[in-house]
Amino acid sequence: MKTLLRHGLAVLLALSTMCTSLVIMYSNMRTIKVQGSQPPAAATVRSEGKTNGVEDPPIPVLEGYISVSDHKPLKMHCKSCALVTSSGHLLGSKLGNKIDQTECVIRMNDAPTRGYGQDVGNKTSLRVIAHSSIQRILRNRNELLNMSQGTVFIFWGPSSYMRRDGKGLVFNNLQLINKILPRLKVHTITRHKMLQFDELFKKETGKDRKVSNTWLSTGWFTMSIALELCNTINVYGMVPPDFCRSPNHTTVPYHYYEPMGPDECTMYISHERGRKGSHHRFITEKKVFANWARTFNINFFQPDWKPEAHTGKHSLVKPMF
Repeated sequence: MKTLLRHGLAVLLALSTMCTSLVIMYSNMRTIKVQGSQPPAAATVRSEGKTNGVEDPPIPVLEGYISVSDHKPLKMHCKSCALVTSSGHLLGSKLGNKIDQTECVIRMNDAPTRGYGQDVGNKTSLRVIAHSSIQRILRNRNELLNMSQGTVFIFWGPSSYMRRDGKGLVFNNLQLINKILPRLKVHTITRHKMLQFDELFKKETGKDRKVSNTWLSTGWFTMSIALELCNTINVYGMVPPDFCRSPNHTTVPYHYYEPMGPDECTMYISHERGRKGSHHRFITEKKVFANWARTFNINFFQPDWKPEAHTGKHSLVKPMF
């Protein structure tokens, strides 16, 4: 309970300063012109029409991801995706060019590209963001918002923060962001879709999210969305489920952009073992991702690994709710 209260207070504190940040952002946008800088590349989402005289197939509608500006569902599809994690394993990888050559590049929360492009690339097609990361997004708004208007943003969070009746604090601020940056493609995950993510976790793990005091991670939402969005998914920086059990595992920072931050495996193990309060179950989630990779076109790089084949129960149908 204390952990939940601390989490709630932290979010409310962030939200209480958000309006000030938005006013500053609006003021800066009116008075400052960025000179001599190139915005991070963003993939162009294919529009319906004709290619070489041939009618393009309709772009799939992804239900449950609703635009803040016009309340329409997201229409997007990619043949190939690079899902770039925020792991320290990406440091020194020099995979940036390979990542940027992918049709769609997916990133999470406030993970930056500026200064890390050689390792993580510069292109961003989709960014999946937790409600608790909004303050950090605003802090780095010049890179993550002002210069990313070709990027699709999907925000997730508890229904109490995302409600659209004027009482959802996060949604209200997303509306304000969209008024300041009207071309920004901002979407939120509906309450019904959030419940489906919970059901998917229970189906794949046998654990009830609430009973087990679990907070689904942004990685869980991102991988699930990628399965709906992409034909092929190349994941960069995700370790296999048993990686941290090895006594000789590589020690890297949890986030590549926070080199003095916590160790990745220490974070994974502490959350996985936590029983009091709510925790992410990073290792449990990676077991599910490995299981999905046995059936679907999911590949893991940096470190490079493939899940071992087994005859146990695994999905035969894409978990698309």
